[in-house]
Formats: sequence, C-alpha cells, structure tokens
Amino acid sequence: MSTALSELERIKAESRHLRGSLAASLADPVTGAISDADNKLLKFHGSYQQDDRDLRDERRLQKLEPAYAFMIRARLPGGVVTPAQWLAFDAIARDYANGSLRITTRQTFQWHGVIKRDLKATIAAINASLADTIAACGDVNRTVVASANPVESAAHAQAYAWAKRLSEHLLPRTRAYHEIWLDETPLDATSGTGGETRAMTRVAGTDEVEPLYGATYLPRKFKIGIAVPPTNDIDVFAQDLGFIAIIEDGVLAGFDVAIGGGMGATHGDPATYPRLADVIGFVTPERVLALAEHVIGVQRDWGNRAERKHARLKYTIDHRGLDAFVTELERRLGFALAPARGFHFDHNGDRYGWIDGGDGRWHLTLQVEAGRLVDRDGQAWLVGLREIAAAHVRAESALEFRLTCNQNLVIANVDAAQRASIDALVTRHGLDAWRRGSAIRRHAVACVALPTCGLAMAEAERYLPDLLAKIERRLDAHGLADAPILLRVSGCPNGCSRPYLGEIALIGRAPGRYDLRLGADFAGRRLNRVFRENIAEGEILDALDILFARYAADRAHGEGFGDFVVRSGILAPATRIRSEVIA
Repeated sequence: MSTALSELERIKAESRHLRGSLAASLADPVTGAISDADNKLLKFHGSYQQDDRDLRDERRLQKLEPAYAFMIRARLPGGVVTPAQWLAFDAIARDYANGSLRITTRQTFQWHGVIKRDLKATIAAINASLADTIAACGDVNRTVVASANPVESAAHAQAYAWAKRLSEHLLPRTRAYHEIWLDETPLDATSGTGGETRAMTRVAGTDEVEPLYGATYLPRKFKIGIAVPPTNDIDVFAQDLGFIAIIEDGVLAGFDVAIGGGMGATHGDPATYPRLADVIGFVTPERVLALAEHVIGVQRDWGNRAERKHARLKYTIDHRGLDAFVTELERRLGFALAPARGFHFDHNGDRYGWIDGGDGRWHLTLQVEAGRLVDRDGQAWLVGLREIAAAHVRAESALEFRLTCNQNLVIANVDAAQRASIDALVTRHGLDAWRRGSAIRRHAVACVALPTCGLAMAEAERYLPDLLAKIERRLDAHGLADAPILLRVSGCPNGCSRPYLGEIALIGRAPGRYDLRLGADFAGRRLNRVFRENIAEGEILDALDILFARYAADRAHGEGFGDFVVRSGILAPATRIRSEVIA
C-alpha cells in the first residue's frame, strides 16, 4: 500500500490552520468560485462550493462559468433551535439563500444557493443568531447528534446536554474561522512609545496549536451520536462513535460505547463498504469527554492519510483489528472500559403527532418530506413555522424546535394550553402532512442529490415524491398502505441518507438507474444487501410489486418488511443484528 500522503493532507499542512488563501479567494471579483485548495479548506468552515448541474450544459454553450453557489451548514449539536434562532435562520434563507431551509440527516440546517459575495454576510448572520458553522463539515468531529426522543423528556435533556458538551469540547482551536468570517484581527500589534507600530507579535496561524487535531486534523470526517433507548432515531450504529444512554431508575448511569460505524462506499470498489459500529464497553458520564478525545486521537494517529476512500475509522478498525484498537484506546485512557450494560432498540423512525413528555410538556412531531422546508402551493410551511416561532418569542415561552436525523421537525416543550393555537397554525399552513400520508411516506429519507451535489449520480430528493406515489399504489393494491416500511433514497453510494439501513433502498448509479437494496431491519441494527444492480424505475417497481405480494400473503404478525425478506430467504442478511442484550 502506498505511504504517500494524499493531496488534501498537503493542503491541510500548508493551510496555516485552515486559513489558506480563503480571504483572497473570497475577494476575487472575477469569478463566482474559489480556488480548488480553498474549496477543500472551506468545508472545515461549514460550507461547500457547488454549482447548478441543471444549467451546466447551457452555460457551457454560452461560454460562461458554471452557476456557482455555496451550501452552508450550521453546527447545531442535538438539533435544538430556539424560536429566536428559527426566525433568524428563516430570514437568512430569504435574504441570502434560495428561500428554503433544509433539515439534514445530521440534525441540522443547510442553506443552499448562497452566492460568493454573500457568503461572509451569511455566516456572520448565523453567528449573530448564537449559532455557527465551524466544524459542520471537514476532517474533524462534526455536529454531534442526539435523540430527539420526545417520549422521555428528562432523558432527552441529558442526551442533549452531552451533545453540546462534546461538540464544544471537540471543536478545532484555530482562530481562522473568526478572522475570515467575523473580522477578528489576525495580527496583534502594540504601539511603541513614539507612537509607531511595533513589530507584529503574532503572524496568523504560526503560533497556534491544535491540541487534539494536530496540524493536519483528522484523516477523514468523524461523527458522534447519542441514542436514548428504546428509540434509535439517530441510527447510532452508523456513527464513528456512538453513545447509548443507560438510564437506571430514571438516572443516567452512563453510556454503552460503540465504535466504527460508517455508511459510505464506492461503486465497484469492494474495499469500500458500509459498516455498523461494534459495542466495546461502558463508561460513566465523567469519562465521556476523555473517551471521545482518545478515540479521535487513535484515529488521528492510525488512520489512513494516503487513500481518503479508506480513511474513515471503520477502515482503521478493520485494518488494525478491533481488539488492537480497544487495547490502544484503553492504554491512552489509563483505564479499562467496563462491560456494556445492555440495551434494547425497537424503532429508528420518528413518532408523529402530539406526544406527552411526561413532565407536563407536550411535543409535536411534524413530517418534512426529504427535510425541505419551503413554501409551495397549498403548503406555506415557512410562513406557518415563522408565525409559531414569532408568537413564542413574544411570549418568552419554553418552546423549542428540535430537528431529527430523519429530516423531520419537533415543536417541543409546549404547555398544554398552547396546543390548540399551534394545532390551528399547523392545519392552516399544511404542516400536518403525516396525517394524510402513507406509512412508507412517513418513514422515507432522501439526500439532496441533483442538481447541487457534485457527487450525485442520480436524483434523490426531487425524485422522492414521484417514486413514493408509484410505490404507494402497489402497496395499496396488496393491502399494505399502513405497513411501516423504511425507504431511503441516495443519489450516490456515499450514504448521506444512510441508505444501507433502509428496508428498501435505492442508491444512484446513473440518471434514472439505481441499485435496489433490501433487508435492513426497522431499528438500525442490520445492514441491507444488493437485490438488483443498476436497474431503472420499471424494473424496481416490478421487483417490489412481487415482493409486496409475498409479504402480504406470508408475513408473520408484526413482522417488518426487512425481517420478512431475510426470514423468507429472499435475501440473506449482510450483517448480524446488533445484540439486544450486550454481555
């Protein structure tokens, strides 16, 4: 295997802690783009350069550069947004972006369509709302996700608190973000006795250290999630580092720890693959930060910096061996992990409608198809949510918004007396889609894909409504309209929509062509497998129609579609179900 570092490792090493020539690229009036090296560094600051692929050919014929714009992603640990922040984010979408807010599968917001000259103002506006974008992307620990779990308010509060602590503790320490986007002075100057400016005492980036990440940060992105059983709404086994809350007698005793999850793969490269995390033990709360630091530290030192396709923690573990990784982790920690306590997951979807939090507060979960919040004919979603947020800013209530990893939205911490007014606004503005949709529609997830994602090979978000309508007709014909089936659609194999955990998954190969994968369960404990490769819509629907007929006729009571596919021998499981009770 080559030991030569990848080009991105050189860019990071020469970047002066993520500064590069970003300031100059942003100031260049000749192009709507930034340089390739700066584009790679921009990710660490929470943004990606993109272009509208629908317009590429037309602009090429006109001898124009691509229609460049930028996606910006907020760092929102635990996915919690105050009403004041909601109003600020909504205004940013209208003032600088394409007028929509998009909930991601990592429980945060993305703004699309921001042009280069507005990029700095947009990030500054996000900062003014008391949020930020640093480390939302890039080779660092990204937004820490936590169960939105409205069933148990106390457990959610503890999970959210730990998500915030982990996210803050694991941030890069460079001041590049503040200098470039928030106008923090990059140089410290002192005046001499004669009034002259003396030599600068610091050259930007040269005296900084990154105590956790080092000069070249991590080999690849790193994701942490906190789940609160029995709901696995964050897909904890898809995380590089997963914490599974162990609640005993109503108290957080600590966390079972899982490492090595990851969804990305590459078509035609069997050395790349999705992987579920392995549970390695239990830690008490006071040891959580140290454990996270040292898992990241081992990955920093052991991860593959020559081949980015093999640089995620899952490959480090498989290359070195799980036992060797845990041994090294415990050596650095200075203590051995305790045996895992055991847990049970029964679901990885969201529960819609009003749910009693058990503490006098109520939580309303709304379905947001593919996470896209936008005003269209018959559904003024942004208008309705703006009115809800504005009312509760004025009332200074405890209401908050929670984003879920399934791209949905929870209006949380609602007093019983406030329910009627919220219900009226939800109904008036068409925010009650979950009441009208089928079971499969309520559990569908899709990535952005075309036209903005540069990696997309096929449609996903834009295709989802048509695909769902066609699948629904076939389910209805077999009496399965109310059968909850987890559908995930991805425009490429990189796995942003966690497609490898879908009972039914479509993964893009080319325009109009997908791999059809089947056989995951409905609790995020088992990967699916390829059923048909590189097929078009007609073949997909014909295959599903046959399977739906068999499922309707032969399923056991309460048996999920993915479990039926495996039990009936249609498809063997790719990976064992993660143990319900860990010894």
